Amino acid sequence: MKILILGGGQVGARVAENLASEENDITIVDLDSKLLKQLQDRLDIQTITGNAAQPSVLALAGAADTDMLLALTRNDETNLVACKLARELFNIPTRIARVRASDYVEYGDRNTLDLFGVEQPICPEQIVTENLFQLFEYPGALQVLDFAGGRVQLVAVKAMQGGLLLGRELRNVRQDLPDTDCRFCAIYRNNKLIIPKGDTILQSEDEVFFLAERAAVPHMLAELRNSSQRIRRVMIAGGGNIGHRLAKQLEEAGYEVKIVEIRRERCEWLGDNLGSTLVLHGEATDEALLEAENIDEMDVFCALTNDDEDNVMSTLLAKRMGAKRVIALVNRASYVELLEGHSIDIVISPHQSTIGSILAHLRRGDVEAVHALRGGRTEAMEVVVKGDRKTSRLVGLRIDEVEMPHGCYISAIVRNGEVRMAHHDEVIFSEDHLIIFVAHRRLVREVEQLIQVKLGFF
Repeated sequence: MKILILGGGQVGARVAENLASEENDITIVDLDSKLLKQLQDRLDIQTITGNAAQPSVLALAGAADTDMLLALTRNDETNLVACKLARELFNIPTRIARVRASDYVEYGDRNTLDLFGVEQPICPEQIVTENLFQLFEYPGALQVLDFAGGRVQLVAVKAMQGGLLLGRELRNVRQDLPDTDCRFCAIYRNNKLIIPKGDTILQSEDEVFFLAERAAVPHMLAELRNSSQRIRRVMIAGGGNIGHRLAKQLEEAGYEVKIVEIRRERCEWLGDNLGSTLVLHGEATDEALLEAENIDEMDVFCALTNDDEDNVMSTLLAKRMGAKRVIALVNRASYVELLEGHSIDIVISPHQSTIGSILAHLRRGDVEAVHALRGGRTEAMEVVVKGDRKTSRLVGLRIDEVEMPHGCYISAIVRNGEVRMAHHDEVIFSEDHLIIFVAHRRLVREVEQLIQVKLGFF
Protein backbone atom coordinates (compact mmCIF):
# COMPACT_ATOMS: atom_id res chain seq x y z
CA MET A 1 0.00 0.00 0.00
CA LYS A 2 1.27 3.47 -0.87
CA ILE A 3 0.74 5.81 2.09
CA LEU A 4 1.41 9.55 2.25
CA ILE A 5 1.96 10.90 5.78
CA LEU A 6 1.78 14.64 6.34
CA GLY A 7 3.70 15.67 9.43
CA GLY A 8 6.86 14.05 10.75
CA GLY A 9 6.28 14.91 14.41
CA GLN A 10 5.84 12.33 17.14
CA VAL A 11 2.51 11.01 15.84
CA GLY A 12 3.59 10.89 12.19
CA ALA A 13 6.95 9.36 13.07
CA ARG A 14 5.41 6.64 15.26
CA VAL A 15 2.85 5.75 12.60
CA ALA A 16 5.59 5.57 9.97
CA GLU A 17 7.66 3.38 12.28
CA ASN A 18 4.71 1.01 12.71
CA LEU A 19 3.96 0.83 9.00
CA ALA A 20 7.43 0.88 7.43
CA SER A 21 8.12 -2.63 8.70
CA GLU A 22 4.92 -3.98 7.14
CA GLU A 23 5.82 -3.78 3.44
CA ASN A 24 4.19 -0.39 2.84
CA ASP A 25 5.53 2.36 0.57
CA ILE A 26 5.76 5.35 2.93
CA THR A 27 6.41 9.02 2.10
CA ILE A 28 6.48 11.75 4.77
CA VAL A 29 6.03 15.46 4.11
CA ASP A 30 7.20 18.04 6.64
CA LEU A 31 8.63 21.56 6.74
CA ASP A 32 11.56 20.47 8.93
CA SER A 33 14.29 19.03 6.67
CA LYS A 34 16.47 18.12 9.66
CA LEU A 35 13.67 16.09 11.18
CA LEU A 36 13.04 14.32 7.88
CA LYS A 37 16.73 13.47 7.56
CA GLN A 38 16.67 11.82 10.99
CA LEU A 39 13.59 9.80 10.05
CA GLN A 40 15.08 8.72 6.74
CA ASP A 41 18.27 7.59 8.45
CA ARG A 42 16.41 5.08 10.64
CA LEU A 43 13.36 4.14 8.56
CA ASP A 44 12.94 2.76 5.04
CA ILE A 45 10.85 5.71 3.81
CA GLN A 46 10.91 8.62 1.37
CA THR A 47 10.67 12.23 2.51
CA ILE A 48 9.67 15.55 0.94
CA THR A 49 10.39 18.94 2.51
CA GLY A 50 7.58 21.43 2.07
CA ASN A 51 4.15 22.74 3.04
CA ALA A 52 1.72 19.81 3.09
CA ALA A 53 -1.19 22.09 2.17
CA GLN A 54 0.30 23.07 -1.21
CA PRO A 55 -0.77 21.10 -4.32
CA SER A 56 2.73 21.16 -5.84
CA VAL A 57 4.22 19.59 -2.70
CA LEU A 58 1.57 16.87 -2.62
CA ALA A 59 2.15 16.17 -6.31
CA LEU A 60 5.91 15.92 -5.74
CA ALA A 61 5.23 13.47 -2.90
CA GLY A 62 3.36 11.17 -5.27
CA ALA A 63 -0.23 12.01 -4.36
CA ALA A 64 -1.43 11.06 -7.86
CA ASP A 65 -1.04 7.33 -7.19
CA THR A 66 -1.35 7.29 -3.39
CA ASP A 67 -3.75 4.84 -1.74
CA MET A 68 -4.08 6.60 1.60
CA LEU A 69 -3.43 10.09 3.00
CA LEU A 70 -2.70 10.55 6.70
CA ALA A 71 -2.79 14.26 7.55
CA LEU A 72 -1.12 14.26 10.98
CA THR A 73 0.46 17.71 11.33
CA ARG A 74 -0.18 19.71 14.49
CA ASN A 75 -2.12 22.31 12.47
CA ASP A 76 -5.80 21.49 11.89
CA GLU A 77 -6.12 23.84 8.94
CA THR A 78 -3.16 22.28 7.14
CA ASN A 79 -4.65 18.84 7.62
CA LEU A 80 -8.09 19.89 6.39
CA VAL A 81 -6.81 21.71 3.30
CA ALA A 82 -4.60 18.74 2.43
CA CYS A 83 -7.58 16.36 2.63
CA LYS A 84 -9.63 18.68 0.42
CA LEU A 85 -6.86 18.74 -2.20
CA ALA A 86 -6.38 14.99 -1.89
CA ARG A 87 -10.01 14.42 -2.80
CA GLU A 88 -10.53 17.10 -5.42
CA LEU A 89 -7.19 17.10 -7.24
CA PHE A 90 -5.61 13.69 -6.66
CA ASN A 91 -8.56 11.39 -5.99
CA ILE A 92 -6.85 9.67 -3.06
CA PRO A 93 -9.34 7.00 -1.93
CA THR A 94 -8.76 7.10 1.85
CA ARG A 95 -8.21 10.35 3.75
CA ILE A 96 -7.61 10.45 7.52
CA ALA A 97 -6.97 13.71 9.36
CA ARG A 98 -5.79 14.59 12.83
CA VAL A 99 -8.17 17.26 14.14
CA ARG A 100 -7.54 18.80 17.55
CA ALA A 101 -10.22 21.52 17.70
CA SER A 102 -13.58 20.04 18.72
CA ASP A 103 -15.40 22.85 16.91
CA TYR A 104 -14.73 21.20 13.55
CA VAL A 105 -16.36 17.99 14.72
CA GLU A 106 -19.15 19.29 16.94
CA TYR A 107 -20.35 22.47 15.23
CA GLY A 108 -23.99 22.46 14.08
CA ASP A 109 -26.00 19.57 12.69
CA ARG A 110 -23.83 19.00 9.65
CA ASN A 111 -20.46 17.26 9.81
CA THR A 112 -18.08 20.09 8.97
CA LEU A 113 -15.32 17.65 8.09
CA ASP A 114 -17.31 16.37 5.11
CA LEU A 115 -16.68 19.73 3.44
CA PHE A 116 -12.96 19.00 3.48
CA GLY A 117 -13.15 15.41 2.30
CA VAL A 118 -12.11 13.93 5.64
CA GLU A 119 -13.27 10.32 5.76
CA GLN A 120 -12.08 9.65 9.27
CA PRO A 121 -11.08 12.28 11.85
CA ILE A 122 -8.63 11.40 14.59
CA CYS A 123 -8.92 13.59 17.70
CA PRO A 124 -6.00 12.80 20.05
CA GLU A 125 -7.42 14.84 22.92
CA GLN A 126 -10.76 13.03 22.81
CA ILE A 127 -9.11 9.61 22.54
CA VAL A 128 -6.87 10.29 25.54
CA THR A 129 -9.80 11.66 27.55
CA GLU A 130 -11.86 8.54 26.89
CA ASN A 131 -8.94 6.31 27.86
CA LEU A 132 -8.43 8.26 31.07
CA PHE A 133 -12.11 8.20 32.00
CA GLN A 134 -12.16 4.40 31.67
CA LEU A 135 -9.51 4.26 34.40
CA PHE A 136 -11.78 6.14 36.79
CA GLU A 137 -14.61 3.72 36.14
CA TYR A 138 -12.33 0.80 37.06
CA PRO A 139 -10.10 1.69 40.04
CA GLY A 140 -6.88 -0.32 39.97
CA ALA A 141 -6.80 -0.90 36.21
CA LEU A 142 -3.70 0.17 34.28
CA GLN A 143 -5.42 0.15 30.89
CA VAL A 144 -8.98 -0.50 29.71
CA LEU A 145 -9.70 -1.05 26.01
CA ASP A 146 -13.02 -1.59 24.27
CA PHE A 147 -13.83 -4.17 21.61
CA ALA A 148 -17.06 -5.04 19.84
CA GLY A 149 -18.58 -1.65 20.59
CA GLY A 150 -17.66 -1.89 24.27
CA ARG A 151 -19.36 -5.23 24.92
CA VAL A 152 -16.02 -6.87 25.71
CA GLN A 153 -13.03 -5.19 27.33
CA LEU A 154 -9.33 -5.94 27.55
CA VAL A 155 -7.96 -4.85 30.91
CA ALA A 156 -4.40 -4.58 32.21
CA VAL A 157 -3.98 -4.76 35.98
CA LYS A 158 -1.14 -5.36 38.44
CA ALA A 159 -2.03 -8.28 40.68
CA MET A 160 -1.69 -7.52 44.39
CA GLN A 161 -1.16 -9.63 47.49
CA GLY A 162 -4.55 -10.58 48.88
CA GLY A 163 -6.23 -11.09 45.54
CA LEU A 164 -8.22 -14.31 45.74
CA LEU A 165 -6.92 -15.61 42.40
CA LEU A 166 -3.27 -15.26 43.38
CA GLY A 167 -1.51 -18.52 44.13
CA ARG A 168 -4.12 -20.47 42.17
CA GLU A 169 -3.66 -22.29 38.88
CA LEU A 170 -5.53 -20.61 36.02
CA ARG A 171 -7.38 -23.84 35.24
CA ASN A 172 -9.26 -23.32 38.52
CA VAL A 173 -10.60 -19.87 37.61
CA ARG A 174 -13.84 -21.30 36.20
CA GLN A 175 -14.32 -23.24 39.41
CA ASP A 176 -13.46 -20.23 41.59
CA LEU A 177 -15.65 -17.86 39.55
CA PRO A 178 -18.47 -20.00 38.11
CA ASP A 179 -20.53 -16.95 37.13
CA THR A 180 -17.66 -15.01 35.50
CA ASP A 181 -16.24 -16.09 32.16
CA CYS A 182 -12.92 -14.48 31.26
CA ARG A 183 -9.77 -15.16 29.28
CA PHE A 184 -6.23 -14.39 30.45
CA CYS A 185 -4.39 -13.05 27.41
CA ALA A 186 -0.91 -12.47 28.81
CA ILE A 187 1.05 -12.20 32.02
CA TYR A 188 4.21 -10.11 32.35
CA ARG A 189 6.44 -11.05 35.28
CA ASN A 190 9.59 -8.98 35.77
CA ASN A 191 8.87 -7.53 32.32
CA LYS A 192 8.99 -10.98 30.68
CA LEU A 193 6.03 -12.48 28.84
CA ILE A 194 4.37 -15.58 30.26
CA ILE A 195 1.81 -17.19 27.96
CA PRO A 196 -1.08 -18.24 30.25
CA LYS A 197 -1.67 -21.97 30.50
CA GLY A 198 -3.78 -24.14 32.77
CA ASP A 199 -0.95 -24.70 35.25
CA THR A 200 0.18 -21.05 35.33
CA ILE A 201 0.01 -19.59 38.83
CA LEU A 202 -0.58 -15.87 39.33
CA GLN A 203 1.83 -14.04 41.60
CA SER A 204 1.81 -10.66 43.30
CA GLU A 205 3.15 -7.84 41.08
CA ASP A 206 2.30 -9.73 37.88
CA GLU A 207 1.01 -7.44 35.12
CA VAL A 208 -2.07 -9.32 33.95
CA PHE A 209 -4.03 -8.79 30.73
CA PHE A 210 -7.50 -10.33 30.77
CA LEU A 211 -10.53 -10.17 28.48
CA ALA A 212 -14.09 -10.21 29.83
CA GLU A 213 -17.55 -8.86 29.24
CA ARG A 214 -17.95 -5.30 30.49
CA ALA A 215 -20.19 -6.31 33.40
CA ALA A 216 -17.63 -8.85 34.66
CA VAL A 217 -14.62 -6.51 34.70
CA PRO A 218 -15.15 -5.00 38.20
CA HIS A 219 -15.49 -8.48 39.69
CA MET A 220 -12.27 -9.65 38.03
CA LEU A 221 -10.38 -6.58 39.25
CA ALA A 222 -11.55 -7.24 42.80
CA GLU A 223 -10.37 -10.86 42.59
CA LEU A 224 -6.92 -9.83 41.37
CA ARG A 225 -6.33 -6.92 43.76
CA ASN A 226 -8.66 -7.50 46.72
CA SER A 227 -9.41 -3.79 46.56
CA SER A 228 -12.38 -1.97 45.12
CA GLN A 229 -12.07 1.46 46.76
CA ARG A 230 -14.21 3.89 44.82
CA ILE A 231 -12.65 7.05 43.38
CA ARG A 232 -14.35 10.24 44.56
CA ARG A 233 -11.81 13.07 44.73
CA VAL A 234 -9.67 14.01 41.72
CA MET A 235 -7.09 16.74 41.15
CA ILE A 236 -6.03 17.60 37.60
CA ALA A 237 -2.87 19.53 36.76
CA GLY A 238 -3.29 21.37 33.47
CA GLY A 239 -6.40 23.00 32.08
CA GLY A 240 -5.71 22.50 28.39
CA ASN A 241 -7.96 20.58 26.01
CA ILE A 242 -7.47 17.22 27.71
CA GLY A 243 -7.69 18.63 31.24
CA HIS A 244 -10.88 20.52 30.41
CA ARG A 245 -12.50 17.54 28.65
CA LEU A 246 -11.66 15.17 31.50
CA ALA A 247 -12.83 17.58 34.21
CA LYS A 248 -16.14 18.05 32.39
CA GLN A 249 -16.73 14.31 32.08
CA LEU A 250 -15.78 13.68 35.69
CA GLU A 251 -17.99 16.39 37.16
CA GLU A 252 -20.92 15.17 35.07
CA ALA A 253 -20.32 11.68 36.48
CA GLY A 254 -20.44 12.98 40.05
CA TYR A 255 -16.76 13.18 40.99
CA GLU A 256 -15.31 15.98 43.13
CA VAL A 257 -12.80 17.69 40.84
CA LYS A 258 -10.10 20.32 41.31
CA ILE A 259 -8.06 21.62 38.38
CA VAL A 260 -4.78 23.55 38.65
CA GLU A 261 -3.83 25.86 35.78
CA ILE A 262 -0.92 28.31 35.59
CA ARG A 263 -2.43 30.69 32.97
CA ARG A 264 -4.80 33.17 34.58
CA GLU A 265 -6.86 33.79 31.42
CA ARG A 266 -7.30 30.04 30.96
CA CYS A 267 -8.44 29.78 34.59
CA GLU A 268 -11.13 32.36 33.88
CA TRP A 269 -12.21 30.43 30.77
CA LEU A 270 -12.33 27.16 32.71
CA GLY A 271 -14.40 28.81 35.42
CA ASP A 272 -16.93 29.93 32.82
CA ASN A 273 -17.04 26.58 31.00
CA LEU A 274 -17.05 24.10 33.87
CA GLY A 275 -19.71 23.48 36.48
CA SER A 276 -18.83 22.17 39.93
CA THR A 277 -15.07 21.86 39.26
CA LEU A 278 -12.92 24.06 41.52
CA VAL A 279 -10.42 25.97 39.35
CA LEU A 280 -7.12 26.91 41.02
CA HIS A 281 -4.57 29.37 39.64
CA GLY A 282 -1.04 28.15 40.26
CA GLU A 283 1.60 25.52 39.52
CA ALA A 284 1.06 21.83 40.25
CA THR A 285 4.69 21.58 41.36
CA ASP A 286 4.01 24.11 44.15
CA GLU A 287 4.23 22.04 47.32
CA ALA A 288 2.45 24.69 49.40
CA LEU A 289 -0.48 24.78 46.96
CA LEU A 290 -0.84 21.00 46.98
CA GLU A 291 -0.73 20.90 50.76
CA ALA A 292 -3.30 23.70 51.06
CA GLU A 293 -5.64 21.84 48.70
CA ASN A 294 -5.33 18.60 50.71
CA ILE A 295 -3.46 16.53 48.17
CA ASP A 296 -3.29 13.70 50.74
CA GLU A 297 -7.07 13.32 50.45
CA MET A 298 -7.05 12.91 46.66
CA ASP A 299 -7.92 9.49 45.29
CA VAL A 300 -6.30 10.34 41.95
CA PHE A 301 -3.90 13.07 40.79
CA CYS A 302 -3.61 13.54 36.99
CA ALA A 303 -0.84 15.63 35.43
CA LEU A 304 -2.05 16.61 31.94
CA THR A 305 0.01 19.65 30.96
CA ASN A 306 1.99 19.94 27.71
CA ASP A 307 5.29 19.66 29.57
CA ASP A 308 6.56 16.11 30.21
CA GLU A 309 8.99 17.18 32.92
CA ASP A 310 6.32 19.14 34.82
CA ASN A 311 3.96 16.18 34.61
CA VAL A 312 6.59 13.79 35.94
CA MET A 313 7.68 16.09 38.76
CA SER A 314 4.16 17.02 39.86
CA THR A 315 3.02 13.38 39.97
CA LEU A 316 6.10 12.35 41.96
CA LEU A 317 5.47 15.21 44.38
CA ALA A 318 1.76 14.42 44.69
CA LYS A 319 2.55 10.76 45.37
CA ARG A 320 5.08 11.67 48.05
CA MET A 321 2.56 14.00 49.68
CA GLY A 322 -0.11 11.32 49.96
CA ALA A 323 -2.15 11.12 46.74
CA LYS A 324 -3.36 7.52 46.52
CA ARG A 325 -2.90 7.12 42.76
CA VAL A 326 -1.08 9.31 40.23
CA ILE A 327 -1.31 9.46 36.43
CA ALA A 328 1.08 11.36 34.15
CA LEU A 329 0.62 12.34 30.50
CA VAL A 330 3.99 11.82 28.80
CA ASN A 331 4.81 12.35 25.13
CA ARG A 332 8.32 10.95 24.92
CA ALA A 333 8.22 7.21 24.30
CA SER A 334 11.47 6.65 26.20
CA TYR A 335 9.96 8.32 29.28
CA VAL A 336 6.87 6.10 29.14
CA GLU A 337 8.86 2.88 29.35
CA LEU A 338 11.20 4.31 32.01
CA LEU A 339 8.54 5.65 34.39
CA GLU A 340 5.53 3.36 34.27
CA GLY A 341 5.07 0.96 37.16
CA HIS A 342 7.53 2.67 39.50
CA SER A 343 6.62 5.77 41.55
CA ILE A 344 4.07 6.80 38.91
CA ASP A 345 1.13 4.42 38.79
CA ILE A 346 0.07 5.02 35.18
CA VAL A 347 1.81 6.80 32.31
CA ILE A 348 -0.43 7.80 29.39
CA SER A 349 1.09 8.33 25.94
CA PRO A 350 -1.24 10.45 23.76
CA HIS A 351 0.64 9.45 20.63
CA GLN A 352 0.36 5.75 21.38
CA SER A 353 -3.38 6.15 22.00
CA THR A 354 -3.77 7.99 18.69
CA ILE A 355 -1.75 5.43 16.76
CA GLY A 356 -4.13 2.65 17.78
CA SER A 357 -7.04 4.49 16.16
CA ILE A 358 -5.06 5.10 12.99
CA LEU A 359 -3.85 1.53 12.71
CA ALA A 360 -7.41 0.23 12.74
CA HIS A 361 -7.84 1.87 9.32
CA LEU A 362 -4.55 0.60 7.96
CA ARG A 363 -4.49 -3.05 8.87
CA ARG A 364 -5.22 -5.37 5.99
CA GLY A 365 -8.39 -7.46 5.96
CA ASP A 366 -11.57 -6.85 7.91
CA VAL A 367 -10.02 -5.19 10.94
CA GLU A 368 -12.50 -3.45 13.23
CA ALA A 369 -10.18 -2.21 15.97
CA VAL A 370 -6.50 -2.12 16.94
CA HIS A 371 -5.13 -1.20 20.35
CA ALA A 372 -1.48 -0.77 21.26
CA LEU A 373 -0.32 -2.19 24.59
CA ARG A 374 2.84 -1.88 26.68
CA GLY A 375 4.21 1.18 24.90
CA GLY A 376 3.29 -0.15 21.47
CA ARG A 377 5.33 -3.36 21.70
CA THR A 378 2.16 -5.47 21.91
CA GLU A 379 -1.19 -5.22 20.13
CA ALA A 380 -4.73 -6.50 20.40
CA MET A 381 -6.92 -6.47 17.32
CA GLU A 382 -10.50 -7.25 16.38
CA VAL A 383 -11.06 -8.90 13.00
CA VAL A 384 -14.21 -10.10 11.25
CA VAL A 385 -14.27 -13.58 9.74
CA LYS A 386 -15.58 -13.65 6.17
CA GLY A 387 -16.51 -16.44 3.75
CA ASP A 388 -17.67 -20.03 4.26
CA ARG A 389 -16.10 -23.46 4.58
CA LYS A 390 -15.05 -23.38 0.92
CA THR A 391 -13.51 -19.91 0.85
CA SER A 392 -12.25 -19.61 4.44
CA ARG A 393 -9.88 -21.91 6.27
CA LEU A 394 -11.06 -20.39 9.56
CA VAL A 395 -14.77 -21.10 9.32
CA GLY A 396 -15.60 -24.43 10.94
CA LEU A 397 -12.31 -24.75 12.81
CA ARG A 398 -12.03 -25.10 16.57
CA ILE A 399 -9.85 -22.56 18.33
CA ASP A 400 -7.20 -25.17 19.06
CA GLU A 401 -7.03 -26.03 15.34
CA VAL A 402 -6.07 -22.51 14.24
CA GLU A 403 -2.31 -22.21 13.67
CA MET A 404 -1.27 -18.82 15.02
CA PRO A 405 2.31 -17.48 15.36
CA HIS A 406 3.87 -18.15 18.76
CA GLY A 407 2.64 -15.55 21.24
CA CYS A 408 -0.47 -14.76 19.21
CA TYR A 409 -3.84 -16.28 19.96
CA ILE A 410 -7.56 -15.76 19.72
CA SER A 411 -8.89 -14.60 23.08
CA ALA A 412 -12.60 -14.10 22.47
CA ILE A 413 -15.36 -14.40 19.89
CA VAL A 414 -18.27 -11.98 19.55
CA ARG A 415 -21.15 -13.58 17.65
CA ASN A 416 -24.40 -11.71 17.00
CA GLY A 417 -23.64 -9.44 19.94
CA GLU A 418 -22.90 -12.33 22.30
CA VAL A 419 -19.43 -12.50 23.88
CA ARG A 420 -17.88 -15.97 24.00
CA MET A 421 -14.47 -16.59 25.51
CA ALA A 422 -12.21 -18.48 23.09
CA HIS A 423 -11.92 -21.80 24.88
CA HIS A 424 -10.12 -24.53 22.95
CA ASP A 425 -13.29 -26.29 21.73
CA GLU A 426 -15.08 -23.13 20.52
CA VAL A 427 -15.89 -23.32 16.78
CA ILE A 428 -15.46 -20.29 14.47
CA PHE A 429 -18.31 -19.20 12.19
CA SER A 430 -18.56 -16.69 9.36
CA GLU A 431 -19.13 -13.08 10.56
CA ASP A 432 -17.64 -13.85 13.97
CA HIS A 433 -15.59 -11.03 15.47
CA LEU A 434 -12.30 -12.46 16.75
CA ILE A 435 -10.30 -10.63 19.42
CA ILE A 436 -6.66 -11.53 18.79
CA PHE A 437 -3.79 -10.84 21.18
CA VAL A 438 -0.42 -10.25 19.47
CA ALA A 439 2.48 -10.51 21.93
CA HIS A 440 5.03 -8.80 19.65
CA ARG A 441 4.30 -6.08 17.12
CA ARG A 442 6.68 -7.64 14.63
CA LEU A 443 4.19 -10.54 14.34
CA VAL A 444 1.28 -8.36 13.23
CA ARG A 445 2.06 -8.72 9.54
CA GLU A 446 2.34 -12.50 9.92
CA VAL A 447 -1.06 -12.61 11.64
CA GLU A 448 -2.56 -10.45 8.89
CA GLN A 449 -1.17 -12.68 6.18
CA LEU A 450 -2.50 -15.75 7.94
CA ILE A 451 -5.96 -14.23 8.25
CA GLN A 452 -5.95 -13.00 4.64
CA VAL A 453 -4.87 -16.32 3.17
CA LYS A 454 -7.44 -18.22 5.18
CA LEU A 455 -10.10 -15.68 4.27
CA GLY A 456 -9.24 -16.09 0.58
CA PHE A 457 -7.94 -12.54 0.07
CA PHE A 458 -5.05 -13.79 -2.09
